[in-house]
Amino acid sequence: MSQPTYYAPHGGLPPQSQLLTGRSIFTTSYAFIPKGVMQDIVTSELPFWEKTRCWILARPLSGFSETFCEYLMEVSPGGGSKSPEPDGDVEAVLFVQEGRAQLTIDGKAHALEPGSYAYLPAGAVWTFDNPNKTPVHFCWIRKAYEKVVGIEKPTAFVINEHDIAPGVMPGSNGVWATTRFVSPTDLRHDMHVNIVTLEPGGVIPFMETHVMEHGLYVLEGKAVYRLNNDWVEVEAGDFMWLRAFCPQACYAGGPGRFRYLLYKDVNRHPKLRYK
Repeated sequence: MSQPTYYAPHGGLPPQSQLLTGRSIFTTSYAFIPKGVMQDIVTSELPFWEKTRCWILARPLSGFSETFCEYLMEVSPGGGSKSPEPDGDVEAVLFVQEGRAQLTIDGKAHALEPGSYAYLPAGAVWTFDNPNKTPVHFCWIRKAYEKVVGIEKPTAFVINEHDIAPGVMPGSNGVWATTRFVSPTDLRHDMHVNIVTLEPGGVIPFMETHVMEHGLYVLEGKAVYRLNNDWVEVEAGDFMWLRAFCPQACYAGGPGRFRYLLYKDVNRHPKLRYK
């Protein structure tokens, strides 16, 4: 595999002369947020984060997608947080797109660089610092952890995708692969955040229709994605937000490979009542 690249937004504003017609769409089954929407005026500041802004891509919405939040973070030089997570019941994944930083988990420091992936269990004590001269960009996915009596909570870990061999999907001749950071059989985990890679000509060859919710952030390349009844052109920097049971498929036409960071909720019984 060639050296990965990871798209990250840098904000700004388009000129007054630009046409207003764009690719954004919000439907009852999916939302599509193209990279051009991620401008300065739609960023948020977060409590206890210094020299930091973020684009909030997804948050729980009743009747739509209810299990997760997803942010794109930009931490300027000297920025970061000593108290980043406000909820002790929330687990997280961080994936670095650009820049370098230091992540400290329960007192242990980890150097982060592009491709770094960190899993932070609920209740972990962690901090994030950018001591460098350039900004760091990362994706932050948050989910309320669903505890199960008799199954221990997962532990924190930090790894780089370069150190994991992608698993080739059956019958795909190597054009469709998934980089898995957690074993699908590890029932401690109630979410998976993977990287999916499709080489030119690769397809997801059927209309997936399932209970799992998705956040798909495109890291590299372009493709055509089938979302419910629509074929949607997608490229690096775009975000697809899918509610449960939204039919989905994909065709990667090239010229280069197509890659995205994929969230899904797994390994738990569906809730039958809400308190």
